[in-house]
Amino acid sequence: MRSVVELKIKLFADGADKAQILQAQANPLIRGFTTNPTLMRAAGVKNYEEFAHEILKVVTDRPISFEVFADEFDEMERQAHKIAGWAENVYVKIPVTNTRRESSIKLVHRLAYSGVRVNVTAILTLDQVRDTAAALAGGAPSVVSVFAGRIADTGQDPVPLMAEAVKVVSPHPGIELLWASPRELLNIFQANDVGCHIITATDSVLGKLKTVGKNLDEYSLETVRMFYNDAAHSGYQL
Repeated sequence: MRSVVELKIKLFADGADKAQILQAQANPLIRGFTTNPTLMRAAGVKNYEEFAHEILKVVTDRPISFEVFADEFDEMERQAHKIAGWAENVYVKIPVTNTRRESSIKLVHRLAYSGVRVNVTAILTLDQVRDTAAALAGGAPSVVSVFAGRIADTGQDPVPLMAEAVKVVSPHPGIELLWASPRELLNIFQANDVGCHIITATDSVLGKLKTVGKNLDEYSLETVRMFYNDAAHSGYQL
């Protein structure tokens, strides 16, 4: 049976719901946080900077990533330096390209070598991993976020690609590989087993940690009881 205790990978909470972030902050299993503009919009965040400062009053001892939201590289760079200045534990998420498919690698390199802790996001290919690692190598501590869940959504097994990505970043001690967008709790163990440094997951995935190691016979019985009780409470008749 697998156990949460055996995990070497760092668990990050992915989201922008303030209540969930505060709850995760109290959980010693959670080693950091990630956000993005889509999650913020879904959570109803109206003022980006105000929200970030509210969160940073609480999240002071663990890394947290905030993303730029420009499409021009000069504006990305300006935003990145501003965001990095909010707190020492802040990483700045930079998309691997802009919306016109133009690579952000040169910007990533400048930022990393100016002392900005960069989290390069929306990566889905090994070539992107290689280019990103080369740009970050020797710079400030950084994260390479590969969206393994989105790879899986295309019908491809992300595990072989993530295993190769580990090999790409392993020569660079300042770079951590992050498994992003997991779809199920099993992905945490898959990411751990291939040697990823971090996995970030939403509350819906992290909430399943309590079932790790659960006896399957007992879990089967719980499932049967759930179906029975729901049918009974619904008053269904045949």
